[in-house]
Amino acid sequence: MPVMPTFERTMRFLDMYRQLTPAQRERFLRARDMFLADLRLGGGFRKGLRVKGVRTRPGVYEMTWAPDGRATFAYGPSKRADEPHIIWLEVGTHDIF
Repeated sequence: MPVMPTFERTMRFLDMYRQLTPAQRERFLRARDMFLADLRLGGGFRKGLRVKGVRTRPGVYEMTWAPDGRATFAYGPSKRADEPHIIWLEVGTHDIF
């Protein structure tokens, strides 16, 4: 059975998401869907998403969703056995760093 991650969004993420343009939101959602598909397969993330750890914030990762679009996330405690739980922290341009 495929992995279906659970998720939550911080208030900061939601506030930042509301500030994105409709085109930026669309690009983020497409990248998020690719991220989730890769997570379900469990073989790592496609190179185009450039998922990597944030050096200055242990346990926090970034995902690229556009040339100047980034989202940060962390893994939280599983809500269901053997399924990852994603906590979306921030979303926006490279300025979020």
